[in-house]
Amino acid sequence: MQVSVEKTSELSRKMTVSVPEAIVQEKMAERLKKLATQVKIDGFRPGKVPQHVVNKMYGDRVRGEIAGDLIQSSYYDALQKEDLKPAGQPFIQDLDESNGLTYTAEFEVYPEISLAGVDNLEITQTTASVEDSDVDAMIEKLKSQKINWIVVERPSQDKDRITISFSGISEGENFTDGTVNDFPVEIGGKQMIPGFEDNLTGLASGDHKIFTVTFPEEYGNAKLAGKTAEFTVDVIKVEEPSLPEVNEEFILGYGSKDGSIETFTADVKANMERELAQALHVQLKNSILDSVYEKVQLTIPNVLIKEEINNLMKPYLESVKRQKLKREDLNLPDDMFKPQAEKRVALGLILGEIIHVNDIKVDDAKVRAKIEEMAQSYEQPEAFVNWYYSDKSRLQSVQQMVLEDQVVEWLVAKAKIANETKSFSDIMDSTQR
Repeated sequence: MQVSVEKTSELSRKMTVSVPEAIVQEKMAERLKKLATQVKIDGFRPGKVPQHVVNKMYGDRVRGEIAGDLIQSSYYDALQKEDLKPAGQPFIQDLDESNGLTYTAEFEVYPEISLAGVDNLEITQTTASVEDSDVDAMIEKLKSQKINWIVVERPSQDKDRITISFSGISEGENFTDGTVNDFPVEIGGKQMIPGFEDNLTGLASGDHKIFTVTFPEEYGNAKLAGKTAEFTVDVIKVEEPSLPEVNEEFILGYGSKDGSIETFTADVKANMERELAQALHVQLKNSILDSVYEKVQLTIPNVLIKEEINNLMKPYLESVKRQKLKREDLNLPDDMFKPQAEKRVALGLILGEIIHVNDIKVDDAKVRAKIEEMAQSYEQPEAFVNWYYSDKSRLQSVQQMVLEDQVVEWLVAKAKIANETKSFSDIMDSTQR
């Protein structure tokens, strides 16, 4: 086998592989000889078909099969011979099969990665704590989730819930499938497009209103993005919110053990502290990964970027299927996902190199601790843990998560760290943006 490699760009390679005719003939002879014992041809007893008849009838087909097999096996042998690590699948083209087998394989290779400086990063680590005022604010938020709605005979105002029937027309076409009935809208809840809720303020039960609103340019439905629409609205009822009291019934509704305000407050604070610890961990991880991404410059294989763009698009495409829309209805060009895809691919390659160079192994005890932590939100934690350990692919997903956290710990331990303190609300608000 002869192999030659041409470098067509920094990461692109064009490899030409030639397999001698003698090897092709040897493989064909083996295949045809075996075939002669299996084929059934009129006029011959099974297993007694002359070899030259088999060769004449099946020679071209067998040569095609042999060529496919040889391309597959010789491709990987050639990669090993030339010490090449392809990123993604190759584009293979037959050049000549008249005398032996010659083909080209075009592919991209993984980049060389320099880790210079990753053991001396500069980052900011944030600390925060849960104060009594934060707990009080959280209890008010929990109260707002148990709002009672009371019908009022007055014009609607901010924070009210107004139930409407409405229809919408844009460029002469009804895009609401006729009229949407009994649709509740919380004024100020920002569940509708900008301007829609403003037009509902001041309306009372029985009112009828027609108004125009412009859809945002970045609206998910390309047919409506940036377009002006006319809405016709009929008000069915107006309701005002009434917050519940924090009594035993309210407390037990959130799973508190004894219904006491003391236990409830302690439980709320403990949950907040767990959420805060997780948020601070995510912030630190993002900070160190952002620093790594800026420090290590590398060229990324286009094929890997494309694969990651497809991964990022999957949730949107699944949503399209559920809504029985077409992909064209979504304004989702590849460029929208490209920066995120490039960063994710680059970090994956860099972290993989750090793991390889520093021989970082996944800590089984940390994997167990992570799964047990995840299990705490389930009624049967032990069953959840067993469920994870019963499936190799599920377990591997947690192992990968833990291994990535171990790399982050390794980087943080070697970094120059500046500390800052923020409030609980600042931290949690930033994680929700």
